[in-house]
Amino acid sequence: MYGKMKEHLVSEIEQLHQQKLYKHERIIESAQGSEILVGRKWVMNFCANNYLGLSSHPDLIRAAHQEIDKRGYGLSSVRFICGTQDDHRLLEKKVSEFLGTDDTILFCSAFDANAAVFEPLFGKEDAIITDALNHASIIDGIRLSKAKRWIYNHPDMGNTESTDPKTGKTLKGLEKCLQEAQGCRFKVIATDGVFSMDGEVAKLDKICELAEQYDALVMLDDSHASGFMGENGRGTHEHFNVIDKIDIITTTFGKALGGASGGCISGRGEIVEWMRNKARPYLFSNTLAPAVVGGTLKCLEILSESNHLRDKLMSKAQIFRDAMTEAGFDIIEGIHPIVPIMFGKFENSSELAVKFASSMLEEGVYVIAFSFPVVPRGLDRIRVQISAGHSRKQIDLAVEAFIKVGKELKMI
Repeated sequence: MYGKMKEHLVSEIEQLHQQKLYKHERIIESAQGSEILVGRKWVMNFCANNYLGLSSHPDLIRAAHQEIDKRGYGLSSVRFICGTQDDHRLLEKKVSEFLGTDDTILFCSAFDANAAVFEPLFGKEDAIITDALNHASIIDGIRLSKAKRWIYNHPDMGNTESTDPKTGKTLKGLEKCLQEAQGCRFKVIATDGVFSMDGEVAKLDKICELAEQYDALVMLDDSHASGFMGENGRGTHEHFNVIDKIDIITTTFGKALGGASGGCISGRGEIVEWMRNKARPYLFSNTLAPAVVGGTLKCLEILSESNHLRDKLMSKAQIFRDAMTEAGFDIIEGIHPIVPIMFGKFENSSELAVKFASSMLEEGVYVIAFSFPVVPRGLDRIRVQISAGHSRKQIDLAVEAFIKVGKELKMI
């Protein structure tokens, strides 16, 4: 039975190799941090989601050990049977306080949270209006719902409609989609807070304004913002001062908030209560491991005491952005610690990006090239991610390496 499928897969995998699109995994032989051991060589890591440098923080490691000692290795159960410990509820309470929401429900990952959120809330009488660049987990979550769907052309907020000359597809602005969905029972606008490939911050103020005007809910995936965006690091809703206008927030504990795993849905109390009874990834998946709970609680404690890590991160991100712009690289403007170095204007851009990343590793800087299908064709890039754990010397050395390789490959 497997013969035909094996033959097909071998052929498809070979095509990925030929197209330089095969995803090779580099093996890390150390803990996560600003420096990691790869191939028995210590290199500076500039592509982790470790925004606040907490992934291997001694206080989080200690808290995780203590939680294992108190509450065990695992629960061997889903939440509603015998998988809810007091510290699970404590973490949900602390997340709600941090994000400024009514209540929170924990999941094994933010992907699970996004997979859970749409199907229980929105049926065939309802409308989901989603940004064209939203994360794959939002896309998959929406597919599970029977609601009507509109996709608005990123980042068009207007009452517009046009045709894409490349694809022939109809492109609509957010307000246009909302107008077309006015006959639906419930409407929800779904958006990333920060779009992970570009480091672009969603126009959340305008989204909330339109949601209020057209009586729609707002769902926000803030995975690349929770912990450091906004004055106190609460996220993009704090950054735009719309904390009270967001109905549903999904986010992860696997990036800035400790870097291990786990995620949540946070928001209106009734929505969270309904999720506890109807969200399938919650009802049919093991509960979050005690070590992750303990580490995340310690992370929130650290962030609640001081903005030091947040301020450090944003300052270093700006230093790197300014230096790379001055050096002549094509980067996407912004304020976020995701800094994409773009290759699209060069011939054979995907191959060039891969070659550039390999040369950077030889210079002691770990970065990864992103090509189709992770990003659209012709928008190949190296996505640099700055961390509060990076020293100023490491940032300067990384810029020097970029300049050296960029000149060798005739990019600058």
